[in-house]
Amino acid sequence: MNAAEQASSIEFASKIAAVVGLFKTEFPDLRADLKPWANDPDTRDLVDPDSIDVGFHFPGVSRLFQCRSLLVQIRLHSDFEDDGNQNLLPQEKCRVIGLDLAGFDHRGKRWSLSTIDNWAFSGEVTPDPTCRERLRRCCRQVFALFNASPTTSEPDCF
Repeated sequence: MNAAEQASSIEFASKIAAVVGLFKTEFPDLRADLKPWANDPDTRDLVDPDSIDVGFHFPGVSRLFQCRSLLVQIRLHSDFEDDGNQNLLPQEKCRVIGLDLAGFDHRGKRWSLSTIDNWAFSGEVTPDPTCRERLRRCCRQVFALFNASPTTSEPDCF
C-alpha cells in the first residue's frame, strides 16, 4: 500500500519519514515517491494492505544500480493479541517481517532483492557489489527502526 496512505498516526508517519531518510542518507541523489501505485481499480486489487510501499527515483539511469527507479516494499505482520494494548492503531502493532526491493528502468523490472528468503539479488542484471551491500544495510536499518523495543531501542527480532 502506498506509504502516504499508511501514515495514519504521527508515530507511523515518523517511521515512514525515517525510512526515506535512511535511503536518502545512503543515496543522496534519490527522490522519494510516497505514492508509487496508481489509484485505479486494477492496481488496487494487487496492492498488499500489509505493506508500506515507497518508490525512489534516480535523476537518470544509474549504471551502478542498473536501474532508474527502486520500489521498496516493507512487509508487515500485526501482533494484535500479543500486547493487549487496545489504544494503539493497527500499524503501531506491526512488525517488519521482510523487505522486497526491485530496480526498474524503461524495460521493466531489472532485479530484485528479498530479505524474506536469503537476501540474494536476482534478475537479468544486478547492482554493483558495493551498491548491493549498501541496499542490504538500508534493509537492516529498516528492521531496526520498526522492530526496536520501545524500552531498549534494540531490535527484538530478526
